[in-house]
Amino acid sequence: MKALLLLTILFLSISSNAQTNSYTISFENAVHHEAEITATFPKITSEIFSVRMSRTSPGRYALHEFAKNIYAVKATDGQGKSLAIKRPNPYQWDISGHDGTVNISYTLFADRADGTYSQIDETHAHLNIPATFMYAPEFSERKINVNFQPREDLNWKIATQLPLVSNTTYSADNLQYFMDSPTELSNFGMREFEVTEADGKKKNIRFVLHHNGTEAELDTYFEKIKKTVLAEKAVFGELANFDYGTYTFLACYIPNASGDGMEHRNSTILTNTRSLAEGGMEKNMGTVSHEFFHSWNVERIRPKSLEPFNFEEANMSGELWFAEGFTSYYTNLILCRAKLITDQEYVEGITGTFNYVWNSPARQFFNPIEMSYQAPFVDAATSVDPVNRENTFISYYSYGSILGLALDLSLREKGLNLDDFMKLVWTTYGKKEIPYTVKNLNESLNTYAGKDFGDAFFNAYIYNGNMPDYTTLFKTVGVTLSQQAAVANFGASVTINASLQGEIRRNTTIGSPAYLGGLEKGDFITKINGQALPSSTNFEDYIKTFPVGTELTIDFLRNAEPQKTTVKLASNPEYSIKLADNPSKKTLKNRTAWLNVQE
Repeated sequence: MKALLLLTILFLSISSNAQTNSYTISFENAVHHEAEITATFPKITSEIFSVRMSRTSPGRYALHEFAKNIYAVKATDGQGKSLAIKRPNPYQWDISGHDGTVNISYTLFADRADGTYSQIDETHAHLNIPATFMYAPEFSERKINVNFQPREDLNWKIATQLPLVSNTTYSADNLQYFMDSPTELSNFGMREFEVTEADGKKKNIRFVLHHNGTEAELDTYFEKIKKTVLAEKAVFGELANFDYGTYTFLACYIPNASGDGMEHRNSTILTNTRSLAEGGMEKNMGTVSHEFFHSWNVERIRPKSLEPFNFEEANMSGELWFAEGFTSYYTNLILCRAKLITDQEYVEGITGTFNYVWNSPARQFFNPIEMSYQAPFVDAATSVDPVNRENTFISYYSYGSILGLALDLSLREKGLNLDDFMKLVWTTYGKKEIPYTVKNLNESLNTYAGKDFGDAFFNAYIYNGNMPDYTTLFKTVGVTLSQQAAVANFGASVTINASLQGEIRRNTTIGSPAYLGGLEKGDFITKINGQALPSSTNFEDYIKTFPVGTELTIDFLRNAEPQKTTVKLASNPEYSIKLADNPSKKTLKNRTAWLNVQE
């Protein structure tokens, strides 16, 4: 009986291994940004076996066409016989004549370290999985093993959210988790701390940093990480249940990186050229705050439109104003609550985002849901034709952030707050991992704050592009919203060149003086009121020397042809946001409740 049991276990083990796709990746030619990758796919029953490179990446919504960096592709069967390969499209390889096993080998070129792409050089192998590994769509539910072969001569180690199998081999239960698991191989430093939940469950937070700084800098920075993690935990009342008990920050603060942050289920990528010693100790923390908040909001409080993630087409979602935007609202608020920035720095820091959203003409074209639909065109997407996004698009990060602020302050007027609404969404959808829709969010707000309040908020600001009364809302927490002193506004981004011509660098804003005067991007202003432009000041400051309402005669060149128009200067539409002086005790209490961690 015992022998039979052992044979059964052995059979199941062999059977399980036979159903596992396996990869090996090595970096002998890292100096030239190349990796060599092999993959084995067993137990194939289809006559034509197809492998692909992803066109998208988790956390991104546009197409990126990772196949462009793949070459020297070869395929053999289980006996080593070369197999024929056909390309039905730019991102797929069809293989025929196999014996049930297909081995593939190829070279990857990778030289961009951010949240979307991969970078290989002699400092590290920074791997975003969709940008690195081919996959077989028909085996999306198969287990995957990957053997990373670090450069021992460069003291590389491996950091990833993938669970360790043995030595340098890691695994994923399926394709979705594999693709969602960025990996860093480098001579990094690492710090960890453990959080004990109210139920006694322990969760580990790991911070991995590849940088050119000191251990002391890493220690100091890690203390900021801990404060941020705990301030965000207070919003939801608990950390997410990480699949393998650990959440891993993968940070690369190196000169050859590109600034970015990208959330994943149990980890995040953080990249920047800014070192800790050169301002990163403070300025890199915003990305840390934003990306870790995503471990709840996006990764588990998950839009139904992104579940499952599609690796073959662009991923469009109407919920990004909430998924990205509300996360953006909390980004700096958390740093304030963690005492990493002051109340004044936080409040005054809202100003730029507020003016961008408030003064944009784009709200007449798209509401926040429709702005979210634009993600495949703007989220690190590339195109060569000119667009009119200055007038037609507001980032769903910014738009949602300002609406999150309004919802929080509106709820606080009712004795409620956004933290507790987020907790409700977490317990209803995120903790149970039930994907949500915009309608679900509307219903949740109705449950939390009452149907009249919830429907009014969604009808005015989500389904339509209206703006809340921020002046009144800010007063409730001792913050002033005031228009800047009456200074002239031209309504165009103009740079004076060496020839004293003012080049209009961007599309003029709909309704602005420059727009109404018929000026457009690419025009060169040669004279104003018959006078040459000054060489001693910038264009914006020059315009401020004229009173509001002044009519200016503009001589300009369009396509090298002289033209003339009249522009009537308007008042600068921007606002300033500041802490009010001497707020009442009640108002100060409201502000304290808003800007401090509430356990």
